[in-house]
Amino acid sequence: MRFKAPRGTRDLLPEDIWKWQHVERVFRETADRFGYREIRVPIFEETDLFARGIGDSTDIVRKEMYTFEDRKGRSLTLRPEGTAGVVRSYIEHNMGRNARVTKLHYYGPMFRYERPQAGRYRQFWQWGLEAIGSASPAIDAEIIHFSVSLHERLGIAGTEARINSAGCAACTPAYNELLRSELQPRLDEFCDDCHVRFEKNPRRMFDCKRKSCLAILKEAPSIHASLCDECRGHFERAKEHLTKMSVNFVVDETQARGLDYYTKTIFEIHHTGLGAQSALCGGGRYDDLVRELGGDPTPACGVSGGVGRLIMALESDGAFPEGAPGPDVYMVCLGEAAQLAKAAMIAVLRGSHTVETDYQDRSLKAQMREAGKLGARFAVIVGEDELARGVAIVRDMAAGEQQEMSLDGVVAYLEDRLGATKEEQR
Repeated sequence: MRFKAPRGTRDLLPEDIWKWQHVERVFRETADRFGYREIRVPIFEETDLFARGIGDSTDIVRKEMYTFEDRKGRSLTLRPEGTAGVVRSYIEHNMGRNARVTKLHYYGPMFRYERPQAGRYRQFWQWGLEAIGSASPAIDAEIIHFSVSLHERLGIAGTEARINSAGCAACTPAYNELLRSELQPRLDEFCDDCHVRFEKNPRRMFDCKRKSCLAILKEAPSIHASLCDECRGHFERAKEHLTKMSVNFVVDETQARGLDYYTKTIFEIHHTGLGAQSALCGGGRYDDLVRELGGDPTPACGVSGGVGRLIMALESDGAFPEGAPGPDVYMVCLGEAAQLAKAAMIAVLRGSHTVETDYQDRSLKAQMREAGKLGARFAVIVGEDELARGVAIVRDMAAGEQQEMSLDGVVAYLEDRLGATKEEQR
C-alpha cells in the first residue's frame, strides 16, 4: 500500500522550500520595522471560539471547519484563521493591562475544508498582523500601508489596494433591512447558500462566489448610503492618512469580507496578474470582537494573507532568483586520509557558512558536477597528492578560476572571501 498526502494538502519539498523561507524572512523583517511582535497560538482551539468570533452565518463556520471531539468529548477545531486565537490570547493574558496598543504578528498553518484549486488548499499557510487597543483610523492606514509595503519589498508589481467600510452595530441593522427589501423580489434567483445568508446576515451575500448571484448584487444599494456619521467620518480620515502616506487605493463599495466580526474599514490587496483569485491579503477593523470573546470593549484592526497565493504572484512576476541559494563551500575529497582532513575544515567553516560534501566516495568529476548542480560558491579539492604536499585547490565556481594554497590557509582565505561577498550583498 502506498500512501499519498490527503486531498487539499501538499508537501513542501526541499527544492521549493527556499521560496517559502524567503517570504517568511521578508514578512518578519517588515513586521519588525512596523513595530509588531511575534505571537504563536495553538493550532486548535475550542470550537465555540471560532463560532462566536467568525460568525455562524459565514461559510467558514457552516461548511469549512475541521471540528472533532477529544477523548473527553470536548469540541475542538483546527484553526481556520488567526485572529480569533490571537484575541483569545490577548484576553487570557491581559495584554491590554498597560493601556498601550498591542501590536502582534503571526505566521503558520490554517485549515479549511473547501474545494482545492490553484492557490487554495485545505491546509494553507497564512501571515497576519493584529493591532489591538486603538480606535484611530491611523492604525487602519498603517496596516494597509504595511500590506502594500510587504508586497513591494518582495518585488511584486501591479498590486491595488481596495478599501470600503463595513459600518458598525449602529448602522448595519438599517442596511440589512434595506438589502432585504431590495433583494426580496429576486430572491428566487439566488443560490441556496444566499437564501441562508439572506435570513441570517444579508451582507454575507456579497461574499458569494457564484457569478449569477454577484451580477444581481451589483444593482444592490451600497452600505455608504446607510453609514452613521461616526463610520463615515472614520472612513474619510482613514483615506486622508493613506493619501498622506502616498498609498494608492480605490474605494470598492461592493467589497465584503468573509468574516462577521469586521466593522468600519475593510480592505483587500489585489494582484492584477492572478485572474479571478487575485486577492493577496485582506483585513480591516473589528471593534466588537474582543468584547464578543469575553474581554472588555476594545477596538482593534488586522490583516492576513495566504503565503501560497503570495508565492504564485512572485512566480508570476518572476520576482524570485533563478534558483535556490547554494552552499558557500563544497568539499571535494578523494581517499580516506583526505576525508579526515576535510572533517576538521568543515567543522570550522560550518561555524559561519553553509558547507556541503560527498558521503558516497564518488569520483572527482562526479563531486565537481554535484558542486556545480548545487550552486556552490567555492569548491575545495583535497586528494592524496594534495594532502601529501600539504595543499588544497580552491576553485571559485562562478569565475571558473582556481588556485593552490596551503591547507592551513584554506579556512582563513574562505572566511575572508565569503565575508566580503556577504557584506556586498547587504
